[in-house]
Amino acid sequence: MTLAIGTRPLVAVHDLVVEFPSRDGARGSLLRAVAGVSLEIRRGETYGLVGESGSGKTTLARCLLRLVEPASGSVTFDGQDVTHLRGAELRELRRRMQVVYQDPTGSLDPRMSVLDLVAEPLRTHASTGGAELRARVLELLAEVGLGRQHLDRRPHELSGGQAQRVAIARALALRPDLVVLDEPTSALDVSVQAQILNLLGELRRSHDLTYLLISHDLSVVQYLGDRIGVMYLGRLVEQAPTADLFARPEHPYTAALLRSAPDLERAGDTPPLVLRGDIPSPTRPPTGCRFHPRCWLRDRLGEPESCAASDPSLRAIGEPDHLVACHFAEQTSAHQEGASR
Repeated sequence: MTLAIGTRPLVAVHDLVVEFPSRDGARGSLLRAVAGVSLEIRRGETYGLVGESGSGKTTLARCLLRLVEPASGSVTFDGQDVTHLRGAELRELRRRMQVVYQDPTGSLDPRMSVLDLVAEPLRTHASTGGAELRARVLELLAEVGLGRQHLDRRPHELSGGQAQRVAIARALALRPDLVVLDEPTSALDVSVQAQILNLLGELRRSHDLTYLLISHDLSVVQYLGDRIGVMYLGRLVEQAPTADLFARPEHPYTAALLRSAPDLERAGDTPPLVLRGDIPSPTRPPTGCRFHPRCWLRDRLGEPESCAASDPSLRAIGEPDHLVACHFAEQTSAHQEGASR
């Protein structure tokens, strides 16, 4: 079955900023976890979001779900600005947005049975009960590969893969349009990861779902994603169709991420692109391009002043749908070979 991906965005984020009070002891300082991100997620697609820990991926997703409030900017869902929704309007929105978390066991109430866990959103939002409720729960469990024998079990009585299947069934209960997948396989064994990824692909087709997939595992995003956004220190630094991004990364940070990922076919042939130091604190981001203190390309170009002086905006390079925030993106491919230290 061929997936039909719409041209009209289901989700549109414009210049989104999310801030938190800093914990570094500086009075009145703010941690800017998301720093002016704009992106669109098209109806029916899987949009992958990657980047190091602390890049702002999960905070961005939580803001889309209205679990945290933005300092500025806007989020539009299916044509409606949802940034400031409250009350009944927000509850209705949450029927259409669901999330599957990284730790399946930790995301499920240990006191509740599988029946009650999957039934809870139906009782809360759809006023379903009795035999109809039980039948709907069994239908959802069957869709994720579980059966009647699991109904009375508690989360601690399930394997990791079974618990994640319960979490997926719960997310599907209200027939959402958007499902946020926040590291959905990272806590699972490798063999179980493949099963869950295949299940997510099948459910996307059968339910006409749109996914926002957050992962540090590039192979997971490559397998499921139609387009990928790369975040660094609260900014979106590159966005492209999946095949294009893996074949031709144009931002030095993206190139370093791809070269650091394990690949048996190229092991020993292609050295990694080593980045200096750790990701800076978002309470004190570098001036200009946020990546420039760690950038291997800047080193090879003789440390041009523009990298520290001005923050590059996303711009199209090559194809219209390939966007990069780098002053010297056109030179990334030419300088990749031999760039390791």
